[in-house]
Amino acid sequence: MRYFPRRCDKWLAILLLAVGHAAFAGLPDIIDQVRPAVVGVGTTYPARQPVGKARPNNLLGTGFVVDDGYTVVTNYHVLPRELDHTNNQSLAVFSGRGKEARIHLAELLEQDSLHDLALLRITSGPLASMALGDSDKVREGDLVAFTGFPIGAVLGLFPVTHTGIVSSITPVVRTADSAGQLSSAQLLRMRNPFDVFQLDAVAYPGNSGSPVFHPETGKVIGVVNSVFVKESREAILERPSGITYAVPVRHVKELLRRAAERN
Repeated sequence: MRYFPRRCDKWLAILLLAVGHAAFAGLPDIIDQVRPAVVGVGTTYPARQPVGKARPNNLLGTGFVVDDGYTVVTNYHVLPRELDHTNNQSLAVFSGRGKEARIHLAELLEQDSLHDLALLRITSGPLASMALGDSDKVREGDLVAFTGFPIGAVLGLFPVTHTGIVSSITPVVRTADSAGQLSSAQLLRMRNPFDVFQLDAVAYPGNSGSPVFHPETGKVIGVVNSVFVKESREAILERPSGITYAVPVRHVKELLRRAAERN
């Protein structure tokens, strides 16, 4: 084996760092391009409520707009299991930034619990949309970025972008701590495994539904849907694992086709 002195290792590290910086050189422009299409997903109550009975909006996760500007992609697990129909609570999509946020009432268009995906249809718009890429061409080692609302309930509607690489293309994992905590959706995935992208990137619960996109084109190649938890779910905020999983966008395309056929 040929020996390389330590100074060569140093220059190799510098070269790799330079290559990484070059690959992300255009990312600020891409973020400006995709940010308007990244939205919050949650619930809202009617704007006019009796004094003293006003109820807050609830930001549950992230989504992104596709197609004609009225269709929003998010995770199935982001959606509330039930709504407060007594007080006219509705699904909602939040666009904009900070105090300039706008609320769009939404309805469930299509769902896919197996792949943890859902499509919402907003009643006002259209909003800026993102283009879908080809997840079948994604390779291990590809650079990626994703934009969303980590810890959105605390930080509010201020989109955050993280970067990383596709570290592995692996069968979907079980995220429950024990067999007794397995949901019906998780059991279904175990019986019908499919490949997901494992990302070497830090994400938080509010990132669920974030679009994973190519940093040079802005095209979506996946949807963030889970984070590997080393200890407890509470510890993820203090000690994130840096391992994130994303559903390939091919399943989003299948869901869009299904919705088109039904409508």
